[in-house]
Amino acid sequence: MSRRSGASRGRKRSELRAESQGKEGEPRSKLPGGLYLVATPIGNAADITLRALETIARADVVACEDSRVTAKLLARHGIRAKLTPYHDHNAEAARPRLLAKLAAGGSVALVSDAGTPLISDPGYKLVRAALAQGLPVTAVPGASAVLSGLILSGLPTDRFFFAGFLPPRQTARRKAIAALAQVPATLVFFESMPRLAATLADLAAVLRGREAAVARELTKMFEEVRRGALAELAAGYAKSGPPKGEAVIVVGPPAAAEADAAGLDEKLARALAAMSVRDAAAAVARETGLPRREVYARALALARQAGN
Repeated sequence: MSRRSGASRGRKRSELRAESQGKEGEPRSKLPGGLYLVATPIGNAADITLRALETIARADVVACEDSRVTAKLLARHGIRAKLTPYHDHNAEAARPRLLAKLAAGGSVALVSDAGTPLISDPGYKLVRAALAQGLPVTAVPGASAVLSGLILSGLPTDRFFFAGFLPPRQTARRKAIAALAQVPATLVFFESMPRLAATLADLAAVLRGREAAVARELTKMFEEVRRGALAELAAGYAKSGPPKGEAVIVVGPPAAAEADAAGLDEKLARALAAMSVRDAAAAVARETGLPRREVYARALALARQAGN
């Protein structure tokens, strides 16, 4: 970056503060009424947009997960704002108050501790309630751990499925993974470090040898992305022990053979619901062009599984 561009950016930030705040640090001009979903940094505090800073500075109130975390971010940028908590533990009580403010024409900026609101936080219910009442909702986009992990993974990005956190217990976790096994897309998960090795092992047990990546400390000084087969990653983290923080796990999509097998099973399941095994196999073999003997063997296996 040149000195001129750095100085220009500094002037823009100073102009933003002067425009959005009066002498006492209070907002000079208000935002139009509505709910603003404002993304904040996921690690590097500099990863916040000028629009996000302006929105926060001009909003009537900023609804945040932890006021201490948000206050530190605002102090870094010289912004004073009225903060109110909105998180899992108080959302049911706080939501009606925020909706009342919005209904009266007020502006509310919703932020999470890190990243884009609504991704693994209670903001979804607030947005649903605001939309149900015909209140305006606006996105102020920015940092996202989901997208950062995905684009750093080296895995296909044209189609992906974000599944959030998997269940903490192995039986439920493996069941959830199995339900996602045939999704024809790259899978993205969040996971805590203490459960990382166990989750990777379960992913390997169900999804076999798929390529994967584990991204942690995203946008920070010690950002790390490990890439490899699921079993290799599981073994590596089991050996090294859990680092601090949370991770983004990215798993490649099913291979063509897996997808083809899943498609055959779906067709057979529909046919078996209305026909005998022999008739279902014959119908699906005609539809797919696959050998009738192969389709019959798979239909028989599915019928036996259903009988159990």
